[in-house]
Formats: sequence, structure tokens, C-alpha cells
Amino acid sequence: MSKPVTEELKVIARNKKARHDYAIEETFEAGLELMGSEVKSLRDGRASLSDSYALPENGQIFLHHLNISPYAAASVLGHQPMRTRRLLLKRREIDKLTQKIAERGYALIPLQLHFRNGWAKVELGLAKGKSGIDKREDLKERETRREVERALSDRRKR
Repeated sequence: MSKPVTEELKVIARNKKARHDYAIEETFEAGLELMGSEVKSLRDGRASLSDSYALPENGQIFLHHLNISPYAAASVLGHQPMRTRRLLLKRREIDKLTQKIAERGYALIPLQLHFRNGWAKVELGLAKGKSGIDKREDLKERETRREVERALSDRRKR
């Protein structure tokens, strides 16, 4: 008999500004082509997604400005922290994303970096930029939701 498969997800880094600055329309999960020292660094939780983005190039999609700190115990053959990394996606997904990014206003933004069953993955969001008005409306909506939650919890306590 085989063991039941349990899906384990360990989050390494989140891009908190992405959901504030962009309206996420669709999400994709992609693998990352990494070096050994990069995987060790990720297991230590030493990565930053701020200011990173993905672009299609020559029929592939590459992640730019993902900062993975150097692994201290790596030899001279370590990695460059800000190097461009290839994303591992199916051809159909690459074609769909390339077509959408070619349209005006769309960007491919990494939302989260995590390990799924031992494999390093990045969650990408197909996004459109928000204007300042949209951001303010989101803040107002979040604040009213908090106030409603507080009122309901106060009511339950009585």
C-alpha cells in the first residue's frame, strides 16, 4: 500500500506591496531553475521579492531582481544574489502569459516564494497597475471591514 500524499507548503518570502500596487487578475505557480547554494539559502529563508518581476524572453519566462542572499557555507562557486533565473512553466502557460504581457498594462509580478513538497516554487500574478484612487478605495474598504469585525466581536463578547 502507498502512503497518502500530503501537500506541504513552506512559505519563504511574500511580496506584500504587490497586492497593494497591482490588481491581480490570475495567479500561476512556476518552478525555479536554481543552483545548489541558492536552494540552501532559500531553506534558511534568505530571499527578498521586493522590486522583482518576470518577463518573457526567447520563448521562456525569466525572473529578474529576485534577491537570494549568498549561502555562507558555500565555496567560491556560490551564486550571484541578483542573477536572472529561468521559470519552469508549461508551454501553454508560457504562450498565454506572453500574449497577455504583450497587451498594454499587464505585468507578471511574483507574489510568494515557497517550497511545495521540497521543490522551490514561485507564485506569479498576472496584474494590472492600480491608480492612487484605487489604492485609497481599497484602504477604505479594508478599514470598514475591520470596523464591522470589531463591532461583531464586541457584540459576541456581551
